[in-house]
Amino acid sequence: MARYRNLSKKIRYGKELKSNSPVPSWCVIRTNRRFRNHPKRRKWRSTRIKR
Repeated sequence: MARYRNLSKKIRYGKELKSNSPVPSWCVIRTNRRFRNHPKRRKWRSTRIKR
């Protein structure tokens, strides 16, 4: 199916995939666990990507 998507949608999906990573462990340690969760993290079931 991915083969037949248009380019703009593919780029958007790739961008969302890269930005969905957790906070790095070194950052958690450096901030004394002040930043444990990523504010822009997206749950694949509850949040949809804009079309």
